[in-house]
Amino acid sequence: MTISQVTTNSINLNDSQYYFNRELSWLDFNQRVLHEALDPRTPLLERLKFTAIFSSNLDEFFMVRVAGLKQQLAAGVTQLTFDGRTPGEQLEEISERLRPLVKQQSENFEYNLKTQLVEHGVHLLNYVDLSPEQRNYLKEYFEENIFPVLTPLAVDPSHPFPYISNLSLNLAVLMKDPETQEELFARVKVPTNILPRFVNLPKGLRQPEQNGKKSLWTGVPLEQVIAHNIEALFPGMNVQECHPFRVTRNADIYLEEEEADDLLLAIEAEVRKRRVGRNAVRLEIYSSTPNHIRTMLMEDLELEEIDVYPINGLLALGDLFSFMSLPLPELKDEPWNAVSHPRFSRLSDVNLLNNSETTEGEDIFSVIREGDVLVHHPYHSFAGSVEQFIAQAANDRQVQAIKMTLYRTSGDSPIINALIAAAENGKQVVALVELKARFDEENNINWARKLEQAGVHVVYGLVGLKTHTKIVLVVRQEKQEIRRYVHIGTGNYNSKTAKLYTDLGLFSCRQDLGADLTDLFNFLTGYSRQKSYRKLLVAPVSMRERMIGMIKREAEHSRNGGTGRIIVKVNSLVDFEMIKTLYEASQAGVQIDLIIRGICCLRPGIEGISDHIRVISIIGRFLEHSRIFYFHNGGNEEIYIGSADWMPRNLDRRVEAVTPLEDLEVRKDIQEFLGVMLSDNRQAWELQSDGTYVQRRPQEGEKEQGTHQVMMETALKLAKSMA
Repeated sequence: MTISQVTTNSINLNDSQYYFNRELSWLDFNQRVLHEALDPRTPLLERLKFTAIFSSNLDEFFMVRVAGLKQQLAAGVTQLTFDGRTPGEQLEEISERLRPLVKQQSENFEYNLKTQLVEHGVHLLNYVDLSPEQRNYLKEYFEENIFPVLTPLAVDPSHPFPYISNLSLNLAVLMKDPETQEELFARVKVPTNILPRFVNLPKGLRQPEQNGKKSLWTGVPLEQVIAHNIEALFPGMNVQECHPFRVTRNADIYLEEEEADDLLLAIEAEVRKRRVGRNAVRLEIYSSTPNHIRTMLMEDLELEEIDVYPINGLLALGDLFSFMSLPLPELKDEPWNAVSHPRFSRLSDVNLLNNSETTEGEDIFSVIREGDVLVHHPYHSFAGSVEQFIAQAANDRQVQAIKMTLYRTSGDSPIINALIAAAENGKQVVALVELKARFDEENNINWARKLEQAGVHVVYGLVGLKTHTKIVLVVRQEKQEIRRYVHIGTGNYNSKTAKLYTDLGLFSCRQDLGADLTDLFNFLTGYSRQKSYRKLLVAPVSMRERMIGMIKREAEHSRNGGTGRIIVKVNSLVDFEMIKTLYEASQAGVQIDLIIRGICCLRPGIEGISDHIRVISIIGRFLEHSRIFYFHNGGNEEIYIGSADWMPRNLDRRVEAVTPLEDLEVRKDIQEFLGVMLSDNRQAWELQSDGTYVQRRPQEGEKEQGTHQVMMETALKLAKSMA
């Protein structure tokens, strides 16, 4: 019986055929990223950027997800996922699905993008194609800049196979001793951590003018410069072969928090372990690498054939990010400078370390008192809203306390400086720093120490839970009363990602939200078994139950002859219970639109199960990161925003907060934004019931409408009208 023949009466929603696999769905997402690198409508340097993003995404996928599956396999785990796969089956399918994508990425770069770069005066050459003059220059460059930092590591009975660090680019060198005729092997690490990956030739040695176009940049991969001058490292030896390879290792952190006397020190120790010793999970090599070299690397790294990815071209294409610095604006997206939110546009910029007073009526608090404000980054300025809020709180004499969560923040964070200034100004400052934010642990440890030294109360959250919620609470003495101001967001307090990620943030001084955040911070910093909140939905306390309840309420409206309508925008939909509840709502006739950037384990369009569910994914110049939850509720609409995706980790193992939007203007803004995304015919991909994604294209005579372009134009138009 096929899926389309299933009748509602015979449906078992636990059947694995109704669910997509999490890991394979993520590969589908990364394929959509790769498509931006293939799409000729994308500016050329942006295509390079998406090529690099595809590679960087894969690195993290192997370091965490594939590493986890390999651990399960080694432990003998045979348990099926809810889509019906064992760890071994998932690894096999990942390999099968991924290899054509890696090949497509490599061929697109080697045969399309590089060729098109030449047309704009950018020449990334292979060493063998260089002129004698260019080679002479690189030989001198090698001797002066590269040779002194290289360390050849021999492999023989007295020199065991060296440790190959995670994500490092290396050369496998095979040579022969002319006296003994013995074949010898050595490894040389390519020092991309201290030298540019692509060596730029001086102006006088650039490629000659072609088709009237002067060369703007001419360069060679660093590993090729080393390989063609490798004899200098092994004097007296006959170097016969030299082959690049790259290793990916398990980089996830494992921590028994209950056994850690000092969480800060325990995380530090785990970060060191990540750098120096985890099992290898992937080997990338040139396709031309001889079998005997390949076999030796596999044996020494304890890898199998399924873990080896031969590539016909450059390795480590994540390094292509560096080309974004080329002065070729016509090959990039038009620059975007965020505008001030109309409500904040009359505020002057505030230096985060400036202790000057603001007069009544000019400060950000007076604007928030007029009514809730919803900011939408990167369309609205992060500096002119979130950073200004923290800055004024730090320097306002009426502010008594600032409390906020920090999950990921930038290296030169103005917010960190403002919190330090607030502590120095005698305010009660609390920062909950999440040390377990993956791949940001070291950065967060450094900031935690800096904050503590300045007198900030730093806490690290709850045992067994990551604190992922994005919240700020400012307590201010105003005349005869205490007023609490809040910011509840969907994204990190990070000025750099605020320019690249789309996120929402609500500013409010509603009493119920202020009281809820007070209770939530007490839950995070002290001892509390708070089970209910006035307005907030909080995970892992009440969010799952309340979300499921609202879905079921829509189903009940539909069964009773009313309108059932749900729109949800999240990064990932993985949770089995949430998916099953959505299926039941669809069976009741609820119209459901899901805007899911990444992983989606729900299978839409199945007759009798999910034929009322549509799923789109929006991929473009910004990374969609905001989370929105809309429920029609019989005309008494409820809209929420917050930090939580619909994944087991967000609902059960993280502290998350989702807030209702109650201001009419704010709700109107969100509904218009949802309408823009649902009508997108440029960046939107529609998920089919067979698991494939089809990118929308404008119909004949229809105007192309991409979400990010529309939102930028709307923000500019509104800013000009306010001016």
